Amino acid sequence: MPTGNLFDLTGSLALVTGGSYGIGFAIASAFAAYGARIAFNDINQDLVDKGLAAYRQAGIDALGYVCDVTDEPAVQNLIAQIEKDSGFIDILVNNAGIIKRIPMIEMSAADFRQVVDVDLNAPFIVSKAVIPAMIARGGGKIINICSMMSELGRETVSAYAAAKGGLKMLTRNIASEYGQYNIQCNGIGPGYIETPQTAPLRAPDHPFNRFIIGKTPAARWGTTDDLVGPAVFLASRASDFVNGHILYVDGGILAYIGKQP
Repeated sequence: MPTGNLFDLTGSLALVTGGSYGIGFAIASAFAAYGARIAFNDINQDLVDKGLAAYRQAGIDALGYVCDVTDEPAVQNLIAQIEKDSGFIDILVNNAGIIKRIPMIEMSAADFRQVVDVDLNAPFIVSKAVIPAMIARGGGKIINICSMMSELGRETVSAYAAAKGGLKMLTRNIASEYGQYNIQCNGIGPGYIETPQTAPLRAPDHPFNRFIIGKTPAARWGTTDDLVGPAVFLASRASDFVNGHILYVDGGILAYIGKQP
């Protein structure tokens, strides 16, 4: 029987892409609370500086780096620099992502490619960069931030849904290919989460707010705090035999057909 705290991350180094704010920041902060050291990146220095200030305010000594995770040579340099500064990466969270809400027939191929590049190609690039060292060191954890759009479609999100569906399958394939090396690759699929970006949609009288509340058995929006427990579980020894799984943290939306009219 395992002994000790199965959720203890002491001594681990976690890289959270796009970890300056929002879901990435919340997950990284939870990892730090359980003992992990934190590295994160973002697309420009301004976002990295804001992230560093937020971590300092939370009492976390994080390391921040500027890196475009769609640029494979830049990612390779990032991983090499993190290894030089802090050691090898034990936990990777592929969190960086974008969405463009444009009807499909109005969306340019360039916009479609950009979303797929950030939301799908980048997790491939960053995972590819950390896996060799994980193999050499006897294991590691990769967590991909998927979406309910890994399972469902909705108006105006064709590129995002295509990318997140692909990320679900990349998650399963990493588990299939590298599970033999004690690497667990799983995903988290957030539901509709309270963030500054969703604040206008969450006004009590907003039709979209009523739609989400009606579609969610929990009858509320999720919070970033709802995501940290699942993330710590998937980053810890507690999930050592969980691989290729997408853990949907959605208040039950995917289980629910909706209220009868």
